[in-house]
Amino acid sequence: MTEPDLNQPMLSVQNLSKKFGKHMAVDQLNFMLRSGEVVGLLGPNGAGKSTLIKCIVGLLRPSGGEIRINGHIRGSRSARKTSAYVPEIPQLYGMLSVWQHLQFIASAYEVEQWEENAESLLKMFEIWDKKDEFVKTLSKGMRQKLSLCCGVVSNAQMLFLDEPMVGLDPKAIKYLKDLIHQLKDEGKTLFISTHLLDPIETVCNRVIVLKKGRIIAEGSLEDLRHQLGEERASLEEVFLGVTADV
Repeated sequence: MTEPDLNQPMLSVQNLSKKFGKHMAVDQLNFMLRSGEVVGLLGPNGAGKSTLIKCIVGLLRPSGGEIRINGHIRGSRSARKTSAYVPEIPQLYGMLSVWQHLQFIASAYEVEQWEENAESLLKMFEIWDKKDEFVKTLSKGMRQKLSLCCGVVSNAQMLFLDEPMVGLDPKAIKYLKDLIHQLKDEGKTLFISTHLLDPIETVCNRVIVLKKGRIIAEGSLEDLRHQLGEERASLEEVFLGVTADV
């Protein structure tokens, strides 16, 4: 596993653009994430959140700009080994069992002695009893839990989570928040795209707010509260304030 270089950003995005025809979905974005940070990516529907994540992880080809993960150019073997992606819609193999998925990911990322962590994750999300069942038999919520477990069992230093709480019940969301705190304590870096604001308010160091493909606000909750002059505002109130049309 590639260790992070603490002297450089874990993620660096410079002048990133993505255009679909005449529509500029992501427009000249510049930002970085430091090692060990948890950063929320927020924005209204159509703001460009999923497009941005997919450009970073290599599912979409940017129209311009540069992306580096732990100093490595996006798409390189070193960048892929450093990072893992949990998509909004789980991309799983119906004829593999739950356990076989985790085994496959551990092998792909060359993780040794992964079994204890995998068992702990499955028990945390209450799907340990499903470990030998084919994924095609699982409910939507269970598939989402397995997708999260696969991302974490990779032991990647950088995790990209796209709407990770969609499809989860309240108990599973609580478990996910606890897991994010645990990963943060371990020094992992997380970039979380979500429209569910309450669950991430207590786990993020900073948030980045997109609107129409551009960054309109960035900083800690305290920073954004100060900018709005609302020192006790919730993340939801801050979000509504910075995205309001003038």
